[in-house]
Amino acid sequence: MQIKELEESLGAVLIERGARQVRLTKFGEEAAQRVRDILRSVEELGDFARASRDRLAGRLRIGMIPTIAPYLLPTVIENLTRTHPQLDIHVREALTSKLIQELAEGRLDAAIVALPVSEPSLTEVALFAENFLLLRPDEDEGAPVPSRERLREMRLLLLEEGHCFRDQALSFCNMQSSQPREVLDANSLSTLVQMVSAGMGVTLVPEMAVAVETRSASVSVARFKDPQPSRTIGMIWRKTNPLAGQLRQLSEVVCRSADALRERPDRPRAVPGPKRRAGGGYSPKSRAPRKKRLASTP
Repeated sequence: MQIKELEESLGAVLIERGARQVRLTKFGEEAAQRVRDILRSVEELGDFARASRDRLAGRLRIGMIPTIAPYLLPTVIENLTRTHPQLDIHVREALTSKLIQELAEGRLDAAIVALPVSEPSLTEVALFAENFLLLRPDEDEGAPVPSRERLREMRLLLLEEGHCFRDQALSFCNMQSSQPREVLDANSLSTLVQMVSAGMGVTLVPEMAVAVETRSASVSVARFKDPQPSRTIGMIWRKTNPLAGQLRQLSEVVCRSADALRERPDRPRAVPGPKRRAGGGYSPKSRAPRKKRLASTP
């Protein structure tokens, strides 16, 4: 009823009504976009008020991609809760493309993703670099680590289309996503690791995920020789976001959280987290695990 009244007020039809479906007219789509712009402006007005404060406070809507969130998020939340108790934290886990869309629509304040995203409307701040390690079935422990050329000939298990980590793994192997594949792709790193444990193939895993994902899997962990495959983790937010100063504070909390994750006593010393270097970045060099003997390329 309210939509009908709005149509009468505007003198235009917003919705095309059919027997089985309802959809926006062209005018309705343009009107909906303008409404979203208005709502985002209202949100930013509140952000301007929050930006006048010296410390992070109030609602914080942050997104993370699935290959980061399970491993880094608990430590980030713990540190934010301790250092910024007035924050009301809302977390969203989604693929990079979805997070970028929600940032543009004003539904998120910031997101932690793999860089670069190359969106002109977004600010990118690099936080740390992280290596990829090779996971193989347990019986392959001690075997020579394959080169990237040899890896292309093996049954390489990957995340499904849409995950940036899939593209990064394929890039390391100089493979195209469109090449025919004999095995099913997975939707999570946990599934990938269990598939390797079952002897279905090999996979690459981000270093921060190894300690968690290999606890209940019969796999061997190996490191490639330099230059090792890696990714850069960073924070992104809208360039127009008035909370930019506070979000830079948040990026420092994320860096400290990555440090804390590396230094945790229950984390295998052989697979330390990314090491921070001067200027806020991290060195991709680290050592190999004690629990699982690490093979290296000859």
